[in-house]
Amino acid sequence: MPKLLNNSPAHGAEPGVTPLELLWNGWRTTYVTGLSGRLDTTTSSVFTAILQSDLPDDQTHIVYRGVHCFVILNAFPYSVGHLLVLPYREVADLEMLSAEETGELWATVTMAVRAVKRAFNPGGVNVGINLGQPAGGSVSEHLHVHIVPRWTGDANFMTATANTRTLPEALPDTAVKLRAAWPQA
Repeated sequence: MPKLLNNSPAHGAEPGVTPLELLWNGWRTTYVTGLSGRLDTTTSSVFTAILQSDLPDDQTHIVYRGVHCFVILNAFPYSVGHLLVLPYREVADLEMLSAEETGELWATVTMAVRAVKRAFNPGGVNVGINLGQPAGGSVSEHLHVHIVPRWTGDANFMTATANTRTLPEALPDTAVKLRAAWPQA
């Protein structure tokens, strides 16, 4: 183990933590703490709380609103441009959607893929949905479809060794690019 050069609490390091184990990402504080104090998630999902907050889309990072569905940037993205497509109605499973919601959800997924391709020119795109907490759904009470741009070699040592993602762009900048690239109806 490398010798710690300055490992005192006064310098922000915890005992036993090397400087290489600290990754400062100060710009994320604005997003992570910005909405948390203004959202009531005691009786609904974070997505429903965002919708009920009456905050403008540029503060909540909503990229698109349809009749039955909306698109929002993932607050903790796997890559730049990681979107979530959701019905407004908080439901947990696909079979709980109405025919109208189902049709618009998948049409919106297609539009989101087009926007991601136009805005970021990725080598590929993952489209996925986790139904239920055991399947990996972190907000399993509100169904959402992930749209994740991918590039050859985008998995890097940070994810593999430190369970940390590195993103070269702030969420507000990503939202602007995606809104500009969104397909017109």
